[in-house]
Amino acid sequence: MWKEGDEEPASPSARLMQSPKFNLCIISLMGYNTKIDTKLYKKCVEQTLLKHPRFSSILVSNGGRCSWRRTSVDVDNHVYEVGLDPESESVDSYASDLSKIPMDPTKPLWEIHILNVETPDAAATALFKIHHSVGDGVSMMALCHACSRSVSNPDALPAFPASKKRRELTTKRRRVTGLLVSVWKVLVVLLNTLADVAMFVATMVFLEDSRTPIKSGGGGGEGAPSRTRFVHRVVSLDDVKLVKTALNASINDVMLGVTEAGLSRYLNQRYEKGRENGSKIIKNGTNSLPRNLRLRSAVVFNLRPSPTIEDLAEMMEKEELNGMWGNFIGIVLLPFTIKMEDDPLAYIRRAKATMDQKKLSLGHKLAFVVMKLTMLLFGIKAAAGMTRSIFKNTTLTFSNVMGPKEEVNLFGHHLSYMAPSVHGFPQSLVVHHQSYAKKLIISIGADERLVPNPDQLCDDLVKSLQIIKVDAIKIGLSETC
Repeated sequence: MWKEGDEEPASPSARLMQSPKFNLCIISLMGYNTKIDTKLYKKCVEQTLLKHPRFSSILVSNGGRCSWRRTSVDVDNHVYEVGLDPESESVDSYASDLSKIPMDPTKPLWEIHILNVETPDAAATALFKIHHSVGDGVSMMALCHACSRSVSNPDALPAFPASKKRRELTTKRRRVTGLLVSVWKVLVVLLNTLADVAMFVATMVFLEDSRTPIKSGGGGGEGAPSRTRFVHRVVSLDDVKLVKTALNASINDVMLGVTEAGLSRYLNQRYEKGRENGSKIIKNGTNSLPRNLRLRSAVVFNLRPSPTIEDLAEMMEKEELNGMWGNFIGIVLLPFTIKMEDDPLAYIRRAKATMDQKKLSLGHKLAFVVMKLTMLLFGIKAAAGMTRSIFKNTTLTFSNVMGPKEEVNLFGHHLSYMAPSVHGFPQSLVVHHQSYAKKLIISIGADERLVPNPDQLCDDLVKSLQIIKVDAIKIGLSETC
């Protein structure tokens, strides 16, 4: 059993997340079907979240060493009920204003703001702000599930999508039946790894994305701190699965292709309005995009198998981490082809081909090793500078996270949707896709200096999905005939 004052060394990744020029915070809007009873909400938070060691610790520095120090927590200092005037301020704008307020380092690095204001998607919203040093996105999502209960059975943990990684790898191994195929696969992995490492190093040193309306020459996050605007849309997960089945792709492939299509549509409109800043424009019908734009996404993902709900529930009961927590993440660079395609399904096919290639590479793992060695040999500042360069020289961050397969009660209330995002990246745009039951939430965090109309971008992503869905249905009908 822990006692106040106990300390645990902070991981290199946690220290990296706290560096001055790479200070990341998670912002997540949790919409509910009913108004939130603040007293009940706080009671549920005390019974679950406060038992997690990271949510009851402060990050302290002593002689260059950082550690998590356990402390007593007053829930009233972390959970606030906000009296918002819906006629003058929205939930999204409140979240945006919150992105400019630094977190108090003298208490555990998390806050919950309760907004009992009706929105198009919910009767009330709980806004979570958590410093990224507390944990990565996958761990946070697993923790959210562990704090939830099934709507149909309030005493049971909710159903959670099972990891397919091990099963898929086993299936692939069974398919590799000949020595020749095995040798060829090794060669492909080596070539792809070399290409990815070369691109990673080049991006870190000098290779920058094209200057576009959503990326300035100095990186989206340079200059004085700006407000990050957070917007989201809720779409049908069944629509995404329809496209997935029609093209024999994954949900991640589909949403990556939808993001590329939506960005192409959005940027085409921005250039069409004369905001190209002197770029050479091709006028071809409705196409106003410049030639050969280099636009890439930095995809951050978990390198460690995510903890199960049962493991986290047991961890909170014992109030011990047992090595199941932290930021253990890799970075993959994904190229986006910004182009107005005549065939909407071309975006999905291209995304699938890109992801298939990245799956046959060890570049992301080598990049993680290089970052870790840099921290050990040259310190956090050097590692933070390297990591910052990767994000500064790319255009956006992309993420796709699986949520509960069924609707849940979270902290005593029926959850309607979850829309996570992040601010603090030296980029102008972060795009997250979050599944929840039969919904998929498209969530955008955008620097308002370069993306002054993120609602339009969100709408373009939704419209792109619908256009792609129509063509996918045609494929299904033709196969039936």
